[in-house]
Amino acid sequence: MKKMLLTIALAVVAPFAWGQVSETTTTTTTTEGNGTITEYSPGSVIVLKETSGPRRYRFGKTVTYVTRSGKTLDEETVRTKVKVGVPVRVHYVGTGDNVMVDRVILDED
Repeated sequence: MKKMLLTIALAVVAPFAWGQVSETTTTTTTTEGNGTITEYSPGSVIVLKETSGPRRYRFGKTVTYVTRSGKTLDEETVRTKVKVGVPVRVHYVGTGDNVMVDRVILDED
């Protein structure tokens, strides 16, 4: 009887012992850069003249264009307002030369 109870207890507990789950956490940091646009290729790259010098940013798969107050810009407005000489801020993910822009913020409302 004791042997049978021990067998049943082990059969119930065993799946939990071998079924432990490990968890991995990845942290992504979003950083911001700002300056005046010196080169702009929609969907590809934007170069900003920053205080430390020119900096090249690549675009991610989706980029949102907004005003300083957070209003999202439509495609036509982006075509007319985002151009060389315009001051902007960019949110990007990554470090060094491997940065991807996900948001461009025009310095206007």
